[in-house]
Amino acid sequence: MTSEDLLMFLSVATSGNFSRAAIEVGLSQSALSRKISTLEAELNIRLFYRSGRGVVLTEPGHRLVKYATEVKELLEHATADLSSPEHQGPSSIVLAAQPTIAKILFGSIGKALKQEYPGIKMRFKEGLGGYIREWIANGEIDAAIVYLPENHASLGADVILREQLYFVAPPEFGPIGKGFPVERLASVPLVLPAHPHGLRVLAESLTARFSRSINLSMECDASVYITKQLVAENCGCTILPLVSVQEEMRKGTLQAVPLINPEIIRDVAIISARNRPPIPSQRQVLETVRQQIVHLVNSGAWAGATLV
Repeated sequence: MTSEDLLMFLSVATSGNFSRAAIEVGLSQSALSRKISTLEAELNIRLFYRSGRGVVLTEPGHRLVKYATEVKELLEHATADLSSPEHQGPSSIVLAAQPTIAKILFGSIGKALKQEYPGIKMRFKEGLGGYIREWIANGEIDAAIVYLPENHASLGADVILREQLYFVAPPEFGPIGKGFPVERLASVPLVLPAHPHGLRVLAESLTARFSRSINLSMECDASVYITKQLVAENCGCTILPLVSVQEEMRKGTLQAVPLINPEIIRDVAIISARNRPPIPSQRQVLETVRQQIVHLVNSGAWAGATLV
């Protein structure tokens, strides 16, 4: 006996004849009659008294109506519950990003996902690129928005935008023109994070192109905000994307120009976990994330970025 059997039985019981019930369940009258006969044979009881005017429930039939009604109500409740907006899409998601990206994105992504999937439970993680790649490899997160390292072929990345890096200096540094040559980086004191932060690795690789080493004034593993404070206090210079310093540039507490000869560009991409079962509607969820990034770039909120 299945739920389908019970629903067909209930349709016959409530309509009082096979012809109306057959129309309701979408079967021929003879097919429905055979199914009810099969159910009666399986239960070894008679469910209906049959006559030319229709059918009447037997005493066991009345008892089965109670159970069939409960099954029907349960199925209707489950359908309504699971098809409601708060249960469409994933029940939870874990997203990660590097600090600079997290500051720009997490607020708008959280709002957009909550609007589209009201019942979703979100967890945001912030970490350096090396840690995020470990989380991806270990299946600790569903997806991440990251600055891509030079060797990223194995990450399966969906590149969304490119962002130019800027040389950032205090006002006391003096005029810096319209661009700062990469070759000059080794000649200025720099405030940079320690290894394995991507900016530290990048700065060292840039100066190594000219057979030189960085002139490290201070290591700062705190937030970008603290790095900017140290630079504003004339403790050294640094390299950051434009979006990280545009407010300080407006206030005049920092100055920044693009790194040039060559221009230094970083790709920002969404990467998904490969050792973690995909969440329901993962493609649609990540498309929502992508659209939020596109909106921020198009609106000018992500200064210095261009869409790929």
